[in-house]
Amino acid sequence: MKRAVLAAIFALAGCSEKPAAQADGTKIENAFRGAMQDRSSKSPPEALFVEKCAMCHRQMGMGTVILARRMDPKIAMLEARTDLTADLITAAARQGIGNMPRISRGEVSDAQLSEISNYLTKGSAK
Repeated sequence: MKRAVLAAIFALAGCSEKPAAQADGTKIENAFRGAMQDRSSKSPPEALFVEKCAMCHRQMGMGTVILARRMDPKIAMLEARTDLTADLITAAARQGIGNMPRISRGEVSDAQLSEISNYLTKGSAK
């Protein structure tokens, strides 16, 4: 039994042919495909979106993947959409929508949600 366990440990230790990529703080490596999610930002509102929403709503995120099945994949990422309104974003975040769970005020404050909504609506008063 001990030999089988040791053999399994040594076999698993040699599975990786290349060393793991070093994270630079702006990208996350997908361990299975080597794909990277863009976590960069160019402004404080975008940085807030990245911190609170990008894990699901940028490339490879569950929200983006699900939306790409329901609409044109070119606009599945929320940042690419032009039809979002602040009311829709607030309702989706606070109540949940489809597969998206509700986001509490403890996770994202009203002020933060307002800043994210403003970022996603490109500052329009929709």
